[in-house]
Amino acid sequence: MTSGCSTKAHPTSARDAYLRASTYYRSAEFFLHGNSADPRIADAYDRSIECFHRAIEGFAGVERVELPYEGHVLRGYFYRASGTARRPNLLAHNGFDGSAEQVHFFGAAGGQERGYHVLAFDGRRQPSAIHRDGLVFRPAWEHVVGPVLDFVLADAGVDPDKVALLGLSLGGMLAPRGAAFDERIKAVVAVAGVFDVGSAVTAFQPWDRTAIERRANAPQDEELDKPLAAGRWATDHGRYVMGAATDREFLAKYLPYTLDGGVAERIKCPTLVCEAADDLFFNGDGETQPEARRVNERLTGPKTLLSFTYEEGADAHCHVGAQRLATAPVFDWLDETL
Repeated sequence: MTSGCSTKAHPTSARDAYLRASTYYRSAEFFLHGNSADPRIADAYDRSIECFHRAIEGFAGVERVELPYEGHVLRGYFYRASGTARRPNLLAHNGFDGSAEQVHFFGAAGGQERGYHVLAFDGRRQPSAIHRDGLVFRPAWEHVVGPVLDFVLADAGVDPDKVALLGLSLGGMLAPRGAAFDERIKAVVAVAGVFDVGSAVTAFQPWDRTAIERRANAPQDEELDKPLAAGRWATDHGRYVMGAATDREFLAKYLPYTLDGGVAERIKCPTLVCEAADDLFFNGDGETQPEARRVNERLTGPKTLLSFTYEEGADAHCHVGAQRLATAPVFDWLDETL
């Protein structure tokens, strides 16, 4: 560490330096997925995780956990609130390209401060699952959330009547999907509420969704290949996390991630949908509704739509740049709901 801070002599400075280093390595790894055989991917990821593990040694009540899952494990971090009384619990996960480590900054640390136990975890095809076990994404997220619920509800410190689920980005579709099929979830938060994940691609193409789906599944379609190639990072990462050989195969596997077909209407627990005023991916094309509004419109249970603005500095996707600010109203809502 160039700052020269010593873990023993300056533990808080060292902890913060490790958090920064973890973020730098993760950011470097983030853009390497065009070639899944690139050895720098594993090296940067391992270094990022090592730095994060060193960092959490400086936080009280945070432990690394492994949850049994279909012959493998899901990895994450349990942030335990102080005291011996049963506490509400928040399960929190990321989305298309985020990690459990990033949840530290949106929900995990903030929830622990407010008296919540928080389990931040990587699901299928999220970073630790893909790096350690090669587990691919699946739309039926309830099969991921179920074992995680089994794990936390076995903890004597968790109040089973106060268990919530939060998803970020693509997780803003996955978490509601999990809540639709598991009544043990008493509240769900979609940070960047997403009704149809594929809209991030389809909204900007000259064909309707049915035609795009047909083209994506075709053995060859150069007319679709060209606009997909223009979104180089998204398709590089998409092939990586979906286990796809081509951009069109990635898109074909991406399109089933939706709350359509009656899924949104199945959600009975209170739902908080968070909307960013200038969301880069899910704000529609000027003619279609923003995705958060589509989710909120289709919900039939108790629901709240929370909009974050430019004036707050929280108008970007997942409120990047104002995550500490955005955490407050989310937990205020959870306090009142649970």
